[in-house]
Amino acid sequence: MQLYNKLSAKERAELIEKAGKERMTISFYKYANIGNPEILRNHLFINWDSIDVLGRIYVSYEGINAQLSVPAENFNAFKEHLDTISFLENVRLNVAIEQDNMSFLKLKVKVRDKIVADGLEDDSFDVTQKGVHVGADQFNKLLDDENTILVDMRNHYESEIGHFQGAMTPDVDTFRESLPIIEDDLSEHKEDKNLVMYCTGGIRCEKASAYFKHKGFQKVYQLEGGIINYARQVEAQNLENKFIGKNFVFDHRRGERISEDVIANCHQCGNSCDEHVNCANEACHLLFIQCESCGEKMDNCCSDECKEVHNLPLDIQKELRKGKEVSNKIFKKGRSEVLKYKK
Repeated sequence: MQLYNKLSAKERAELIEKAGKERMTISFYKYANIGNPEILRNHLFINWDSIDVLGRIYVSYEGINAQLSVPAENFNAFKEHLDTISFLENVRLNVAIEQDNMSFLKLKVKVRDKIVADGLEDDSFDVTQKGVHVGADQFNKLLDDENTILVDMRNHYESEIGHFQGAMTPDVDTFRESLPIIEDDLSEHKEDKNLVMYCTGGIRCEKASAYFKHKGFQKVYQLEGGIINYARQVEAQNLENKFIGKNFVFDHRRGERISEDVIANCHQCGNSCDEHVNCANEACHLLFIQCESCGEKMDNCCSDECKEVHNLPLDIQKELRKGKEVSNKIFKKGRSEVLKYKK
């Protein structure tokens, strides 16, 4: 029985292009008590592979976190299958604002200890005791309240290209780093302020809102469906858009434009830019912001050293990579010293 990808990303991209059919990029999550994540993992892979679902899905004892791409013509079959799983029946699906048929090129369903790496080991912490979910309209009203503290639960490289006006944007590399920082910074306002949080699709706020309630915060709110759902509601309900810039997303697109504002800059020349790229040197792969001009000048690399390696024959590049850890892939997004204009 096939429980793995038979095609490479390149082969899959060629098939998608040849098929010429539209695909939908979707994300969803659900916290639930799952007795055997391995069985669920295999069940999802078998069923989703049969209808050409691609994406990155994490399953654990605490639930599921999924970002995926499905052929538009197979969406109903996908939804019908979701509804056969009791805890996923009628789960909210966040459909991407900007579609890209190449957003995912492989199906990866993995069993993890947690669906969000939070570093929490508190047995008394109950993730189901979450904050109040609010839609775009109520969220905007809360932002207009002088007693509200708005917190971005994403990482520095995400908020750098887009965030809500007036938001507290912690300068962190990981979600787990932000929790104690926010708790410490806001410790004097556990009872008198509205603690309002947002993230990409809602999953980090789900965990964070329960955590802060556990820590004694009394008025805890989270943006239902995150920035993705907010953007759709703003358009559908003709509401004021309080988000500026782009929403960073974790697929090949790397971002969805929510407003026309460009609030970031190229990490190499400092010019206005909010396009994330990965360094073309596979031994580096650093995520950073690069404008088109610098991309041409640097061969899509982050430094002269990486450019030199990238232009070597592929067999020599592979030889140089042997036995070396690609450290830039681990929590070093946009942090390299070679970037003169990094945040």
